[in-house]
Amino acid sequence: MKIQLHGTPDFHFESISPDNGYKFSIGASKSIGGDESGFRPMQVLLASLGGCSGIDVVNILKKSRVEFNGIDVEVEGEREKDAVPAPFKKVRLLFRVHGKNIDVNKVQKAVNLSVEKYCSAIASLDPKIQIEAIGEVAE
Repeated sequence: MKIQLHGTPDFHFESISPDNGYKFSIGASKSIGGDESGFRPMQVLLASLGGCSGIDVVNILKKSRVEFNGIDVEVEGEREKDAVPAPFKKVRLLFRVHGKNIDVNKVQKAVNLSVEKYCSAIASLDPKIQIEAIGEVAE
């Protein structure tokens, strides 16, 4: 797996996948001279965790024959205060599965399997980072 980035002196980076040509922007905060364009690197990390585990949850629910209309994932990261570097110390993932007559226990089981066994992005984190993952159902 390979990703390419091209940066400019104003802290703007374009991330490119050589495999399929998809791109997204990464930028810096105004506090260090950036212009807030694009995701910040730590936001990209949270999005990666939510995307990776979200794909797992969808896959597990489909294999379990759970019918649903959609899934929303909220990811919150809590970082070390006044630290350099300032890594995440806690990550909270909330998976909200939409549909009728969905068994919340099956949703939570899918969430647990993703976070504890299948999600490569979460497995790549420092084991000291506390991960909290909640599955809920919404109509």
